[in-house]
Amino acid sequence: MLHIKCPHCGMRSQNEFSYGGDATVKRPELNKEVSDQDWDNFVYNRKSLRGKHKELWQHISGCRQWIKIERDTATHEIFKTVKASEDI
Repeated sequence: MLHIKCPHCGMRSQNEFSYGGDATVKRPELNKEVSDQDWDNFVYNRKSLRGKHKELWQHISGCRQWIKIERDTATHEIFKTVKASEDI
């Protein structure tokens, strides 16, 4: 089991969090026309990289805030956690 340090609440069990995806993905701009291919690429066509990775998680059973985590996807080691508005 992972233990995640929420920047708002402190160390918590992973059971309190929900994975929100890759934190490096550029989302399409709001109120702009997006082609079907660009939308498919954003939603479905992503590489599942092994190693150090930046991720979004939401503390659903706590403060409900979104946070960024730098984690190794092979070992699950967590290197850093920050508020969603901060850079890793």
